[in-house]
Amino acid sequence: MATIVITGATAGIGRASAILLASKGHRVFAAGRDQEALDALDSSFENLTPVQLDVTDPESVTSAATFVMDQLEGRPPDVLVNNAGFAVMGPIEAVADEDWVRQYETNVIGLVRVTRAFLPAMRERRQGRIVNVSSVAGRVTLPFFAPYNSTKHAIESISDSLRHELRPHGLTVVVVAPGAVKTRFGNLEQEQIKHWIDEAPAYAGQLRTLQRFHEELHAKGADPVSVAGVVVDACENSNPTPRRVVPFMPGSLFIAIKALLPTRLSDWFVQRITGLP
Repeated sequence: MATIVITGATAGIGRASAILLASKGHRVFAAGRDQEALDALDSSFENLTPVQLDVTDPESVTSAATFVMDQLEGRPPDVLVNNAGFAVMGPIEAVADEDWVRQYETNVIGLVRVTRAFLPAMRERRQGRIVNVSSVAGRVTLPFFAPYNSTKHAIESISDSLRHELRPHGLTVVVVAPGAVKTRFGNLEQEQIKHWIDEAPAYAGQLRTLQRFHEELHAKGADPVSVAGVVVDACENSNPTPRRVVPFMPGSLFIAIKALLPTRLSDWFVQRITGLP
């Protein structure tokens, strides 16, 4: 059985993954900011340990990493799952600087910060795995989702670089890229769309169209438990696929269209599926 740290474990994919990993007998350190949610996890399994962790706070990250390795008698975890993140969306013209900074501080800098906290010991041991939870949005950008989508593009790039950097040191890097998932995540995005319909009237018509597309997309989204199953496989598999899209379709189709078609055609496709003019 493996020792696994997973960030953003208090809700959605992270929580489902932590519970599923613990149910399979792994020793899981479920990290997050929401103390009430951590307390609820604490009573789930004896082999599941909640860890208070704010990825935007360097002292919190250092403290959490020290706690985990103390619990493991000085050893690093076998697997680090970087899952913490949230979404900022809205017209690029209107999203405030501080919201862009907050988005990148959590989704990108936070992921790097947590990785650096555990990586030296994992590298020195010459064994371990890093699983980064990205998104189909890391390869395909939707209008009005630039703040969030661009952080996922960054995670894809960081993961590709890490995979090459760490291969000679015995570590593997895996990307799990979910599409739409039925979690509170989608509801929070809907709230932001409604906010911008009122606050950015120049874009209100487009945002109402996007709102309808977004509602339909998430109504058909994957169950977080099915995504958690892919995260678990990424942790357990002795020779994992470096990048997993879940569900495979239509996510892989969207990525292929973006990658293979000329920009004019891929733009047309985005406009077609969203209904945007």
